[in-house]
Amino acid sequence: MAILICGSFAYDNIMVFPDRFRNHILPENVHILNVCFVVPEMRREFGGCAGNISYNLKLLGCEPLPMGAVGHDFGPYEAWMNQCDIPRTHVVQIDDTYTAQAYITTDMDDNQITAFHPGAMSAAHQNRIEESHDVELGIVSPDGRQAMVEHAEQFVSLDIPFVFDPGQGLPMFDKQELDTFIDQATYVTVNDYESQLIQERTGASLQQIASRVDALIVTKGGKGSEILTNGTRIEIPIGRASRPVDPTGCGDAFRAGLLYGITNGKTWEDSGRIASLMGAINVEYHGTQNHSFTIDEFADRFQESFGYNVF
Repeated sequence: MAILICGSFAYDNIMVFPDRFRNHILPENVHILNVCFVVPEMRREFGGCAGNISYNLKLLGCEPLPMGAVGHDFGPYEAWMNQCDIPRTHVVQIDDTYTAQAYITTDMDDNQITAFHPGAMSAAHQNRIEESHDVELGIVSPDGRQAMVEHAEQFVSLDIPFVFDPGQGLPMFDKQELDTFIDQATYVTVNDYESQLIQERTGASLQQIASRVDALIVTKGGKGSEILTNGTRIEIPIGRASRPVDPTGCGDAFRAGLLYGITNGKTWEDSGRIASLMGAINVEYHGTQNHSFTIDEFADRFQESFGYNVF
């Protein structure tokens, strides 16, 4: 049985600013903001939510089935997916546009400023979930606006449970649309900033949102995460990272861990810790798909981080 990953494919152009944004932005003059950050370090990586989540699920031994839209420049990414044995059955190519492009600048406080060109992602609704087979779980992650709306509807019509992960796409939706997503979804996951925004947009507290789904998962960076389910709050500690390097893609790695836990019948305590460790491993490497491990190595890391064996 496969996990269907609806979301973006993108080239991540990752830059590091060897200073702190706050040293160069005058709060009293943000209305006339005009700054330039010199970034001597830059890399181009394979990214996008569908690509990142699928890569991490593959490391965990799952069968990811990514669904997204790409442009005429997808060749190097296609070769990488083939090398990783990740299927492209539901990856549609739009020949007259570029694959989505993210330009991410990170400062010394791990703050990030991102510019994003959606490119082919805007045509992701051309993919239809009913064209997939043997899917046991899905996720609607950041993608083209129409695709996110239609794929959620299609998951519901096919009675396939799914995670709603609005991510950076959250500002695209108003209260009514977000309420619809929440009521359609089986699970909702957001980071701490998005949790504030979704509360503001919907007028509902986290507890109220959690009461409408099987679980609401909120990640809090270096403070770990929390899972609200069945009227209880489960605090999840962070995984142990040996050498934090780059936070880019940690959220996608975390979500892969959640999907693994759900499909393998793990408790929320265990699923959250698996997800937390996935994020910790990701942060030890530049980029989002440069880490690797065997299941035995992951089990050892889990034992080291949390003091028990989950496998």
